[in-house]
Amino acid sequence: MKKLLAILMLSFFFGCSTANKIATLKPEPSTNNTMVYKTTTSFVSMPMEITLKEIENQLNKSLTGLIYEDNNLEDDETEMKIWKTGTIKLVEKNGKIQSVLPLKIWSKFKYGTKFMGLNDTREIEMDGKITLESDVKLSNWKMNTTSKIEDFEWNESPTILVAGKKVPITYIINPTLSIFKSKIAKKIDDAIEKSCDFKPYVLDVLEKMSTPFQTSEQYETWFKMTPIEVYVTDAILQKSKIAMDLGLKCTMQTMVGQEPKNTFNRDVVAFKAVSKVPDKTTASVAAISTYESASRIITKNFQGKEFTSGKRKIVVQKVDLWSKEGKMIIALDMTGSINGTIYLSGIPNYNAITKEIYFDQMDYVLNTKGILTKTANWLLQGMILKKIQENCRYSIKENLDEGKKSLLPYLNNYSPMKGVFVNGTMNDFEFEKVELTNEAIIAFITTTGKMNVKIDGMD
Repeated sequence: MKKLLAILMLSFFFGCSTANKIATLKPEPSTNNTMVYKTTTSFVSMPMEITLKEIENQLNKSLTGLIYEDNNLEDDETEMKIWKTGTIKLVEKNGKIQSVLPLKIWSKFKYGTKFMGLNDTREIEMDGKITLESDVKLSNWKMNTTSKIEDFEWNESPTILVAGKKVPITYIINPTLSIFKSKIAKKIDDAIEKSCDFKPYVLDVLEKMSTPFQTSEQYETWFKMTPIEVYVTDAILQKSKIAMDLGLKCTMQTMVGQEPKNTFNRDVVAFKAVSKVPDKTTASVAAISTYESASRIITKNFQGKEFTSGKRKIVVQKVDLWSKEGKMIIALDMTGSINGTIYLSGIPNYNAITKEIYFDQMDYVLNTKGILTKTANWLLQGMILKKIQENCRYSIKENLDEGKKSLLPYLNNYSPMKGVFVNGTMNDFEFEKVELTNEAIIAFITTTGKMNVKIDGMD
């Protein structure tokens, strides 16, 4: 049976044509279909600034019209409504926020025998300004203030009409308003907390930054970032800005082939309060090349090239790659003096100078070599194999350069949404290692840099 099989194979290998036809045994790929590799996390430091002017703008948008209402006359013999009548102004004062609020106040007082012998109610309208002073902190991404009313300033002295005469009652109104100082201040604090919740804005920025983008059309490469955790320190008010340090723990990938899906899920991003965030960004990027895409690129390397030995020549028409037992299998479909497919094996490596993925220790697989020994010893010559090996490589230099070039706009006053600006610097990529899966070649590269985020002028 073995002799019969050998005769059939030899009959198939040697035809009547001038070119030998070979039909080698294909080394089957590993059977595990899952792409599994150790994901290296990156840490991005993003100091964040929010201008006091931005807080002022957000506060004025949130706080409009009627801002306080008390319709219960019986509890303290006073009803009160307060409207905002102009723009609220915020300034920094000794590490605190000083707020000036232009207000219109309508009040109804119930007068009994304690007030000039009257048993009546009076309605009073007043225009003026209230000055508050607030301590500031950031909690759960909301800016919280603890405010105290420092002063009332009336445009006109409040009066009521008594016996046909206008009687100034500032001395009555001010103590009465004092009763409601804490209520009014609490209302202002609630408005600040509501209008200055920055967590949705941070999530919007992260969602924009998580959208995969193409770094090279020629090499069909895409960059993708997936946030995992966000850290934030306490906020500090200084120089009319609220400053805090953000830290982003994430994974980064460069993928070759089709556009990857955006898998960002704002509900699973964890937010954590910390006392300190390192000021250095360390990014570890997994550059993923599927065997299909890598095969396509290497096939282009062989286009228009002939490999000769004396009068014999071959032309590689197509290259296919897959992994088997930790090694790469390189299948070369060729025409010329030999028609058919030969199989090489090699170990993927990286040339830091040329920035290329290449295959080291390349050799014909055993069943291929046995057949070639009988059909074309000249193809086994070291020179031919060396020439083939020189073309079984693909550069990721352009990928890295294009990736860095594509990332630079995201570090130069990049505005993922109105009023949010990202700036930073990035150093060159450095190679770390190559890993094989059953679906792809993964080159791990690292870089360092710095980033900062400024919020000023949001809608």
